[in-house]
Amino acid sequence: MQKMLRSLLGGTVAALTLAACGGAPADNTPAASAEATAASAASAPVVASEVVIGLDDNFPPMGFRDDNNEIVGFDIDMAREAAQRAGLTATFQPIDWSAKEAELKSGRVDMLWNGLTITEERKQNILFSNPYMENHQIIVVRADSPIKVKADLAGKVVAVQDGSSAVDAVNADDVSKSFKELKKFGDNVMALMDLGAKRADAVVVDEVVGRYYVAKKPAEYTVLADNFGTEEYGVGFRLEDAALQQKIQKSLDDMKADGASAKISDKWFGKNIVK
Repeated sequence: MQKMLRSLLGGTVAALTLAACGGAPADNTPAASAEATAASAASAPVVASEVVIGLDDNFPPMGFRDDNNEIVGFDIDMAREAAQRAGLTATFQPIDWSAKEAELKSGRVDMLWNGLTITEERKQNILFSNPYMENHQIIVVRADSPIKVKADLAGKVVAVQDGSSAVDAVNADDVSKSFKELKKFGDNVMALMDLGAKRADAVVVDEVVGRYYVAKKPAEYTVLADNFGTEEYGVGFRLEDAALQQKIQKSLDDMKADGASAKISDKWFGKNIVK
């Protein structure tokens, strides 16, 4: 009897020792599994169902206001289609384009989608989609202008949109050192108005915008054969918003594959210029 009691006591002590050392078996109950699943879900990136897209609303044909004061344009149509495919509701918010990175970082907007040029400098603060369009920085002058090539800009007043990639493209070219003035405006429409009023001698502007305006007034403006380089457009996100970037990128890839982006491009440009 004592031998049996000692055996039972020994087993009990061993069991207590295992429990104290953490040797008890894992809890595989449904409640434990549910907690683990919830913890895993909480750590996964979450994409909100509504996104605010920042844009310059005076940048036709990419994004601008029509006669009814509605925001329309190529990028607007592209963004709406991409957001819908990603299960998102898009709201468009006009911003000061020269402060676009601050607007994005502060959270006032979730994306920048309005002819945003991809540059190495901007990649330090912005997560980009793959390029969806190629663009050039063209030179627009008055139809009667004596300016025929880039070198003729020496001693002239050249207008650009403040905060645009045109500023960087012009400053990167040695010819800029010969300008009388590099005049910066809040938007390209104001720059072109100054050109028409002869307060500027040339405007350096995104090709999609410049040719849009020249086509409306072919007797007033002309585009030089020279330009200030080629660049690519992309959609901009906060650096930490990789999940949102991936959802929109998939939409863009699908739109290109099924012809939706080509249809939007044809509507605004008369041909497919989507990259």
